[in-house]
Amino acid sequence: MALGDAVRARLEEVHRAREGGLAACRRTIRACGRSIRAIHRLEPAEYARLVEEARASLREAQEALHPHPTVAGAGFLHDAEKEYAEARLTSALVEGSPLPSAAELAVGTPAWLNGLAEAASELRRHLLDRLRRGELDRAEQLLGAMEDAYDMLVTIDYPDAITGGLRRTVDALRGVLERSRGDVTTATLQGRLRQAIDRATGTAHSGSE
Repeated sequence: MALGDAVRARLEEVHRAREGGLAACRRTIRACGRSIRAIHRLEPAEYARLVEEARASLREAQEALHPHPTVAGAGFLHDAEKEYAEARLTSALVEGSPLPSAAELAVGTPAWLNGLAEAASELRRHLLDRLRRGELDRAEQLLGAMEDAYDMLVTIDYPDAITGGLRRTVDALRGVLERSRGDVTTATLQGRLRQAIDRATGTAHSGSE
């Protein structure tokens, strides 16, 4: 039947779009994960290369799925947009530069919000790296960026169907933030203790001379 042929042709078109979009989303997510590792390794050129690779793959996915909103809403495009937002926002938070908006990144608002929450959580690794290097001031700056992101995100009080499950992501961020605050506090107290010991030791040595 001609009607059946038309239906099969339409479904085949949707299927091809889904397969192509899904593959592009997977490439986006892989490139984003590698780009975030480059941020932590302080490899800006590698980050720039990988995030551009992610951007190109994401645009390919968006273009393939745009004519098919039912497939686009299946979840994998949101995940790719979220990962791309996370990569871009992690870089901005680390650099202390203005955060790109959802419109600038060409991603959905739920993806941007969840990407910001995960980017703020990602700062913990960077913060711990700075503490291990004795860069307490830098670690405190990163903690401040985490706190600012959390303070904004916690005010977004809408159903999960609208925010893409943001509440769970923010709850996870709160735990990461609390642990990071404890790490910075411990490092600060240890630093003060070392300074006090050094002063006391120096005083004792000078008094015995």
